[in-house]
This record gives sequence, C-alpha cells and structure tokens, in this order.
Amino acid sequence: MYVQKLTPTLKGRHISKFLPWLRKPRQLFSATASFPQFSSYGLGNRNEEIDFNILFDSSTKTCFAKCLHALLMVSGKIQSIFISTRLVNLYAHLGDVSLARCTFDQIPQKDVYIWNSMISSYVCNDHFHEAIDCFYQLLLASEIRPDFYTFPPVLKACGTLVDGRKIHCWAFKLCFQWNVFVASSLIHMYSRFGLIGIARSLFDDMPYRDMGSWNAMISGLIQNGNAAKALDVLDEMRLEGIKMDFVTVVSILPVCAQLGDISSAMLIHLYVIKHGLESDLFVSNALINVYAKFGNLGSARKVFQQMLVTDVVSWNSIIAAYEQNDDPVTAHGFFVKMQLNGFQHDLFTLVSLASIVAQSRDCKNSRSIHGFITRRGWLMEDVIIGNAVVDMYAKLGHLDSAHKVFEIIPVKDVISWNTLITGYAQNGLASEAIEVFEMMEDCKEIIPTQGTWVGILPAYAHVGALQQGMRIHGLVIKMNLLLDVFVGTCLIDMYAKCGRLVDAKSLFHQVPQESCVPWNAIISCHGIHGHAEKALKLFEEMLQEGVKPDHVTFVLLLSACSHSGLVDEGKWCFHLMQEYGIKPSLKHYGCMVDLLGRAGYLEMAYDFIKDMPLQPDASIWGALLGASRIHGNIELGKFASDRLFEVDSQNVGYYVLLSNIYANVGKWEGVDEVRSLARERGLKKTPGWSSIEVNHKVNVFYTGNRSHPKCREIYDELQVLTAKMKNLGYVPDYSFVLQDVEEDEKEHILTSHSERLAIAFGIISTPPKSPIQIFKNLRVCGDCHNATKFISRITQREIVVRDSNRFHHFKDGICSCGDYW
Repeated sequence: MYVQKLTPTLKGRHISKFLPWLRKPRQLFSATASFPQFSSYGLGNRNEEIDFNILFDSSTKTCFAKCLHALLMVSGKIQSIFISTRLVNLYAHLGDVSLARCTFDQIPQKDVYIWNSMISSYVCNDHFHEAIDCFYQLLLASEIRPDFYTFPPVLKACGTLVDGRKIHCWAFKLCFQWNVFVASSLIHMYSRFGLIGIARSLFDDMPYRDMGSWNAMISGLIQNGNAAKALDVLDEMRLEGIKMDFVTVVSILPVCAQLGDISSAMLIHLYVIKHGLESDLFVSNALINVYAKFGNLGSARKVFQQMLVTDVVSWNSIIAAYEQNDDPVTAHGFFVKMQLNGFQHDLFTLVSLASIVAQSRDCKNSRSIHGFITRRGWLMEDVIIGNAVVDMYAKLGHLDSAHKVFEIIPVKDVISWNTLITGYAQNGLASEAIEVFEMMEDCKEIIPTQGTWVGILPAYAHVGALQQGMRIHGLVIKMNLLLDVFVGTCLIDMYAKCGRLVDAKSLFHQVPQESCVPWNAIISCHGIHGHAEKALKLFEEMLQEGVKPDHVTFVLLLSACSHSGLVDEGKWCFHLMQEYGIKPSLKHYGCMVDLLGRAGYLEMAYDFIKDMPLQPDASIWGALLGASRIHGNIELGKFASDRLFEVDSQNVGYYVLLSNIYANVGKWEGVDEVRSLARERGLKKTPGWSSIEVNHKVNVFYTGNRSHPKCREIYDELQVLTAKMKNLGYVPDYSFVLQDVEEDEKEHILTSHSERLAIAFGIISTPPKSPIQIFKNLRVCGDCHNATKFISRITQREIVVRDSNRFHHFKDGICSCGDYW
C-alpha cells in the first residue's frame, strides 16, 4: 500500500532530479543473490550500482526524499536497517516527522539505533510529547533496552518533572547515570525545572567530567539566576585545567553583563584572542552583545569590523547595540549596510527597527514597518514582533494604535501586558494603565514579573492610589522581588508620591545601594517634598559611599534647589556635574533657568539662555515663561512665548501660561487673543482635576463638578468653611480667576476649584482631625493654597496636597513650602 503511494511520484516532474543516475542501465540486485534479475524503469543488468549516498545528499526537499524512498523500496535497499534509519533521519531533517514515523513503523526488526533515531527525530522537530511516548514504547519492546545515546534526547523532551524523574530512574537502573552524556543531560533537565540543587549534586558526584558537563552546570546556574555561582564554577573549571570552549564563552559573557563586570568580560575577550576563538561566529556575536550592554560601542564595532564571516545575527547584534544605547541614526546606518551586503532582515531585525523608529520620532515610517510586518504575517505568528510594534506606537504616543495591535496579538504573554501598561503610564494615562493591569490580573495564566511592577507602580503613584500601591508592595514581598533595585526604587517613588516620605526612606535602606538608581529616587523624594537641604545631604552621603552620580542625579538636585530657592547650591551642583565628566543637557539648562527665574532673577535667567552652547528648546523657554508668570513680567513672558511657539506650537500649556499672565494684570484683550490662537490650532486646555482616596476608592473632582453623589454636602461644607476663613482674615484673591466676570461670580469660581472640592469631601468622609491627602494634576492655585492654610487651622488637620510640581504639607495654618513654589 505504502509502495503504491510513493512509486508514482517518480513519474512526476521531480524525477528530473535523479535522471543523471537513471539514464544508464544499472543492476538493482546482485547477480549472486537469489533474487530474480530484472530491470526497473528500463535499467539493464550492469555491474554499476546506484550511488545512494549522492541521492541522500541531493534530497533537499520532501518530494525528492519520497522519490528516493520509492527507489529504495523498488531496489530492495529499504530492507537494510542502516538505510531505513538513514531515511528516517532524512525525513526528520526535512521536518516531516509523520513520514519519518511511517518509515519507522515499516521496519520489522528494530534495533536500539533506529529507536534512538526516531526519538531524536521527534525532539529535533519539537514533538516532545511524542518523543516521550516513543521512549515508553521502546521500554515495552522487551528484547531491546535503551543505551546511553537514548537518554540525552529524551531528557530534553521531558515536559514534566515526573517524566524526568522516571527517565532518571531508568538511567540509574541501566547503569548509565554516570555516563558523561547522560549525566550532562540530567543536569540540563533538573536545571530546566529549577532544581539546581539536585543538578549541582549530580555534577559534584560525577566520577569524570568533560567539557559538556562543565558547560551544562554553568548554563544551568545562569538559567536559574545564579550568575555569581556560574562564575565560581568557571573558576573551578580553570583550576582543574579545563579550558573554555566557544560554548563556555558564549554562556558566560552575558553573565558578565548581568553582574556589571566589564573587567571579566575583557579578560574573556583576551582569552578568546589568545586561544584563537575570535574566528568563531557565535563568540564574536556574543562579544558584540556584551560590549553593547556596557555601552562600549567602540569595542562592539571593532569586533564586528574584524569578523571575517558575518551572518544575520551579527548584523542584528550591531544594529541592536546602537539602538539600545540611544543612537538610532547609527543603528539605521548599519541596517542600510546590512541590506547592501545582501542580508535579508528577519524578525529580530524588525524588532530593532521598530525601536529605532520610535527613538527617531518617525511616525511616518512606523506605519510602514507595521504594514510590512502585517504583510509577512509575523504579527500573528510571533508575539515578540507584536510586542515590539505595541512598544513602538506607545513610545510615539499613539496609544490607540498600540492598543489595537495589542488586541490583534493572538497569544499574549506577560511582556505584551507589561508593554501596554508601561506605555499608558509613561504617557501620563495612569487610569488606563491601571485598567489594563486589572484586566491582566483576570488572566490567571499570566504571572506578573518584575516588568509588571515597574510599569504599574508609577501609575498608582501618579493618581495617589496608596492602598493599591501597598497591595502591590505585598505581592512584591511574596514574590521575593523586594531586593530588586528597579522594583524597590519604584516602591520608594510610589510611597514618596503618595505622601509617605517616612515609608520611602525606610524602603531605601532595604534595597541594594550599589548603583545610583535608588539614590536618585530618594533624592527626588526629598526634592518634591521641599526638603532640598536633605536632598543635598543625601547626595554627599552617596559620594561618600563611592557611588558615582549620573546625569539624572544632577537633574534631580537642580530641581530640588529650584523648588526651595537655593540658588547658590544649584549653581554649585551645575558646576560640579562637569567635574564628573557629565556634559550638561537641555534638561540641566532648563532646571537652571527655572532656578534663576523662580527666584526672581529673570534677567540673569535670560542671559543664561543667551550664553548656552545648545539651541534652546521648549523646556528652556517654558521655564522662562513660567517664571515670567510668577513675577508678572508681561514683556519677557511675551518674548518667551513667541520663542516657544516657534519650537513647539502644539503644547496647550504654554498658551495657558501666557493667557494667565495677561489675566493676572487684567489685560483681557490679550487673554482673548491667546485663547483664539489656541482654538485656531485645534488645542484644548487640559482640565484641572484633583483626587482623593477614601475607603480604598479614588474619587476624582473637576473644577465646578456637581456630579458627585455627595455634591450637596460638599458645597454646604465649603460654604461653612469659607465663612469661618473670612472671620480669620481670609480675603479671596481674584487674580487667580482667569475670566472676565463679576466679583460674586469670581468668588464662586474660586470656591468650586477641584482641590477645594476634594478637601471638602475628605473632611465630610473621614474622622475629625485625621490627615487628608489630595492630588492635583496641575499647579495648585495660589488662592486655594492660601485657603488650604486656613482650612488646616480651622479643622486641626494635616492636609497634604501634591500638585504637578511638588508636595505641600499644610498644618496649623502653615505650608511646608514657605509660600515658595
């Protein structure tokens, strides 16, 4: 039956592949054999045999393999178990496991060699369950027993620890446990299931260890996050006189990057050169990757340029090196060279290219990349490329497109969820990020990772959801991630932004402090709470601990000095950063302009801008415009706004600032003109809102809001508070009413500001004299700031207000900012 299915294929178009061997008459059976002499397909009786080795080597497609199979059956060669096994291996190599199995089943007398080939065929094609079943079938064949070649592939196929332990028992029973191939495979298997202790015990008990055994132990430790122990095993290996091979080098180089140990990475590179391993393609690619992780692009590029042979992985590595180190221009240049050198880009090339487009803010080409990926069908086939496209759109600020692509991805992994959560959070859409996270929690098969917490904690911090943030803190402790520097830093930031500075400081002392990341977080915490002196003291402690500051450290210090009016200290920080080899960026210059302008040195701030070596951007002119609003300098404010609209005409906040300057001095014609200009450009003012968390629920109030269920009680409380405030000397400051209306209407507008609504709701919803904490998305109104001081005195409460710039702690009629903000 099977012969009938295969033989006709010789008559089809694929027969031409074999014509060179069929044109001459050939003897299919030996003249001395008992088989009758006959010709097949017109072949005569000659002493010339068909060269089946050439036919096997020429069978590069399944259709050719079928032709060869038919010829083997007609010729009788299929009766040889060696030939049959080779045919099974050929089908497996071509990816057709079903034909391999069919051939296997036709063999009447099977030996362990053919069983091993069939098991390996399943494993090579990722049919792991079938491989395990095949192994158990072998055990049922009582006359045959597995040999030491059987165990390595079947151990690789183990999908459960139960199967792995059973197979280990069989290896032990048949005395193969200490065979170096079997023992190495057992180490791999136990490492894969996280039982690194058992793997290490097996490794230590091995009577003889070869290179594969050492590599298995090193890779097992790396897989289980024991990078330092992997380096210890490497040291043991060297002490025993075992030299590293290319597998060891490729395994250990990523460990050096993980531990931040560039010295070890460079020593390994020297070893590679000394022992002639630099010509190995895998080693060179690993060297490019490790230098890229350390930001040493010069060395990465040198390794790439010295490679005699490159492949698509090499090109992907050098492109990713520059892309991951924020150099999209050079990365794109290598992508162009890759194409010119005839290399076809693959899925991983597109992953890097999507990031390059996002970094370059190239919205036009983002659509092109998305279209290309869609046409190739990669979006539906591989979650990695889908995640990259979501990330690309999120970084470009196109959250609607990001969410659409996210919905299209057929099988979402935890990275898919993390990418969308982070995308919303980083674009200021905290509520949307929280909503996606809650959807993720409903998917029980998705286990949150470090990236999940790093993505969602800033969102909770943004809306001031302290109770939810504390819940995440509990989950982090449960998952043993509290010592992770990035998760710990996000928790510090969350507690500080939710007004719990004491808790933030306590956490800071629990996380590792070897890098500047946690130090930056705690410096920022004190800065936004108005404790600039403490921030500077922490900076000094950081230097004493030998931790090197980075550019972010100085941005935070300058910002802290700006909020507290520490001009001299800010100037000192600005000059000190250059002693650490940090070149000031536009962010640093922007902080300096804000520092000088906020302190009233407007002319000095303007002169500072003129002397800048960089072209001022929107942040620079925005800082000068904000300072002009604070000090009522219309002329300088108009000048700064004109420069602003040249570099960023789409930011509605700058129009609001200029409009406020005119409104503060009663120039309503200017107000109307600026507002008309904003409307013409399709811009809308961001509505002000304030939130307060009561009984684990976040309540959001907009200015003039009357939709809250307790609206009546809120306004009644405000009316009582206003009367009491006036008795204590409160006088409404109508300059903060940015509308040309009557006096009584102005007072009503001030009373219905979002921060007052939130405070009043907090008063009626919480026990007397208990603290109240609210969050505002914009800068707190000057009149509301004054009113809150009176309210804190009247109600004998501590009221904490976090606005877009900093924290204000009101107690007994005094604010922590000293009325400087």
